[in-house]
Amino acid sequence: MSQRVIAAHTGQAQSEISEIVANGRQVMAYEVLSRIADGLGIPRGYMGLAYATSSAHLTPPASAVARRDDEDEQARRLLAHAAQVTVGAIEGSVEQWVEPLPYAAAPVPERIGAADVAQVESVTRALRALDYQHGGGVCRDAVVAQLAWSQQLLRASCSPKVMRRLHRALADQHNLAGWTSFDIGLYGPARDHLARALEQAKHAKDPSLMANILYRMGRVYLHCGRVQETLRFFQLGQICAQDASCERTVALLCANEAWAYALLGNAELALKSMSRASDELDRAHARPAPSWVNFFGYADLAATSGMVHASLGSAHLDAAVQHLTEALAGRDLSMTRSSTFELTALATVHLKAGEMTRGIDIGFQAVTLATEIRSSRVIDRLAPLQEAAVSRSAHHSDARDLAQRISALRAA
Repeated sequence: MSQRVIAAHTGQAQSEISEIVANGRQVMAYEVLSRIADGLGIPRGYMGLAYATSSAHLTPPASAVARRDDEDEQARRLLAHAAQVTVGAIEGSVEQWVEPLPYAAAPVPERIGAADVAQVESVTRALRALDYQHGGGVCRDAVVAQLAWSQQLLRASCSPKVMRRLHRALADQHNLAGWTSFDIGLYGPARDHLARALEQAKHAKDPSLMANILYRMGRVYLHCGRVQETLRFFQLGQICAQDASCERTVALLCANEAWAYALLGNAELALKSMSRASDELDRAHARPAPSWVNFFGYADLAATSGMVHASLGSAHLDAAVQHLTEALAGRDLSMTRSSTFELTALATVHLKAGEMTRGIDIGFQAVTLATEIRSSRVIDRLAPLQEAAVSRSAHHSDARDLAQRISALRAA
């Protein structure tokens, strides 16, 4: 097996496999050992784990009486424990609850159909909704754990049509795993998951999903300040989006391309790309879109337009305020993280324009909301607001308080 195939079976990053194979890194974590055993079909007993269900055939089978006696004993123990906890005191200490229970993998069906893949897609949609509302820190580990199980379905038998749909569903779960990893600052795992997502989307012949993955790759590099690489990802994504005839995805990529051009100081190309994004979204508005791009509507278009104008300098600050205010008006509680980004940008623009009272009030709203979301991206995006508040703090005590509060939050 190649390192990449091993990684796919064991739910690890390829870099982890390389560390183990090439550099002799020892795996000590019980959960990781369990995933290696289950993923590669190794009897647990061979690896010295606490139980060896898959190597049970190596020992003489227990008699039916022995099994019944064991079940009776387990029932007696659980009943005694339940009675003690219910009417008595709890044994042990609270500290022991942080230790995980022994891992037991859910069984994978031998044959799957469309309904099984639909369940994978449904879980991805639910976890994506949590990410939008509460940040990647709330659901990233759940996404990765679900993915470790979902990819085992590749071993089941099914029709070619179902297998293609499964590859697409797994590509989107990797897509979400990469995005949530990025949201909490795990850039290496984010790149690994997004790379795997792109491969599986290509295998599933889904250019719309490929375009979305390329958009998310670009956003990783945009956040890291590598704008030239960002543009390349967005431009590759546009090729896939056009192949998919998906106007909404084209609009998404053009809008973000405009943001990148604005950061490079190219107002002409930025506004041109923004105009095309608006036209494409108008054409897409009445058409259904895949779940991975369905979030991008007029509120997101306005938000990105606001960031474009905010990046183009003082002559564009009024337009930035207008677009960011429009974006916030289109948000609800399901998009809390997006609202926080827009409040942060709007407060920054107001402070740069000298509108102190409005900027400080909105800035405190942004900071309060940021404390409720588990996202390092949200904290990182407070940096320009902190700089704007610091630049005004000599003559405004409220600006100084805002800067100090952001400093404390970023240092936490």
